[in-house]
Amino acid sequence: MQLNVVASRLDEPAWDHAAEAAVTAVGVPVLESAAGPELVDGTPADVALPAAAVRPDPELSARRGFSGKVGQAMVVLRPEGAPATVYVGCGRRDALGSEELRAAAAAFVRSAGRSGTAVMVLPRLLAEQAVSADGAFAHRRAAQAVTEGAVLGAYRFSSHKSAQECGRVERFVVGGVGLDRGVLEAGVARGTQVARAVCAARDLVNEPPSSMTPTRLAEAAGELVSSADGTSAVMLEVWDEHHIAGERLGGLLGVARGSAEAPRLIRAEYQPVRPLKVDGHVPHVVLVGKGITFDSGGLSLKSPEGMSRMKTDMSGAAAVLATVSACAGLGVRARVTAIAPVAENMPGGSAIKPGDVLVVRDGQTIEVVNTDAEGRLVLADGLSLAAELHPDAIIDLATLTGSAVVALGRSIAGLFGNDDVLLDEVAAAAALAGERVWRLPLAREYSSHIESDVADMKNTGKADQAGSIAAALLLERFVRGIPWAHMDIAGPARSDEDQGLLTKGGTGFGVRTLLELLHAYGGPLPG
Repeated sequence: MQLNVVASRLDEPAWDHAAEAAVTAVGVPVLESAAGPELVDGTPADVALPAAAVRPDPELSARRGFSGKVGQAMVVLRPEGAPATVYVGCGRRDALGSEELRAAAAAFVRSAGRSGTAVMVLPRLLAEQAVSADGAFAHRRAAQAVTEGAVLGAYRFSSHKSAQECGRVERFVVGGVGLDRGVLEAGVARGTQVARAVCAARDLVNEPPSSMTPTRLAEAAGELVSSADGTSAVMLEVWDEHHIAGERLGGLLGVARGSAEAPRLIRAEYQPVRPLKVDGHVPHVVLVGKGITFDSGGLSLKSPEGMSRMKTDMSGAAAVLATVSACAGLGVRARVTAIAPVAENMPGGSAIKPGDVLVVRDGQTIEVVNTDAEGRLVLADGLSLAAELHPDAIIDLATLTGSAVVALGRSIAGLFGNDDVLLDEVAAAAALAGERVWRLPLAREYSSHIESDVADMKNTGKADQAGSIAAALLLERFVRGIPWAHMDIAGPARSDEDQGLLTKGGTGFGVRTLLELLHAYGGPLPG
């Protein structure tokens, strides 16, 4: 069950005192300074919850090592019957932003106890300082960030636990001080929609691989779309193995050959109810997500350790499907299509072999040098289908290469593409969404790395050299010059520990970035 988040004004007489009685913890944002942790400017003493205006005790803070750094939390118990005060670090004033608010809210919800209602105080000045904008826009953004942090920090995947796991607080109140109620509620509503989409992607990825087969993922996509707001705006189409063969998706069929589970091609199309026309044209963005529901490596078998995390290999598909499911509820005004080629990569008797040549959708041929480089084979088909739609932009997400993890670690996605404007838009959206990406060069002098003696290209480059770039260069050959961005999310798609907004397992990385981009694509909406 996901956290219930509501907005309230703590400095209004209308504050619900019945709800106040159920409050078990009050989150007080604190800044880091040379003089020690300090209350945020604008935290008044006359709000409905007096604990919100109590400065953290310097000696207690020193003993507990609490300085107000981002993500720190210090719990102070009050007399019996009074809610605990949880001081949450927001970092230094000059580095305060939306991501710091997300981290603070996540730290608070993780520290706020196991039941009842938690209230996080959001003073007007904190909202304005945290977002580089003026007025209502900043306030809405701040409320959205706090909401996202709380919901994502509270996330748990417990579908297969036999005993009910002790949860976190049941209700989370974003308690505005000096903020317009309508703006506050709008921020909470948007943050809830975005966070729930991320949680939906996490749920798909975290499901055991024998439960989340290609067929089951297609069914889950239908359930996700049907449960979303504005479902009439999304149409879902699923191709089975026979349809896939008829459509000449040779890369997808080749990868699936070694598995007893048949492949699927999932296509979800969102048509905005209030489309925004630019020069008489409704912008169209196609999202392509790699959907390998389990990756053994095929005949190029992975190590047991490497294989143990491979249910995560469908994170790209989960992200694009979750994104489309949230478009209607968020009022996205561009047309959006998600394409997810879905298969298992297994070492069965019919599996593709190193040296085989596959013919993909657009007629190009790929020599399979390593069957564990299967993602680019299914994406070749997905990108070919995307290009046939002649969209304004194509964006693909894939847990594609270990090289991206070597270069950027587990927190940052590699960003490649053929269009500087689109890449700048994706990078800006990621920064606003709090997801880190780093642009890497699409170095065409490395195109020789994927030249094949027997086919148009081969599916891997030179050993230990620019593996992520070689993979991106292969993908580029299927987009027909359409503006395209590729996000290699092999690192940030999975977390190995509970930390900040993340819970061990799938992270739903990319959903927030895509929704932020789509919100602005074709013209930003007010606020």
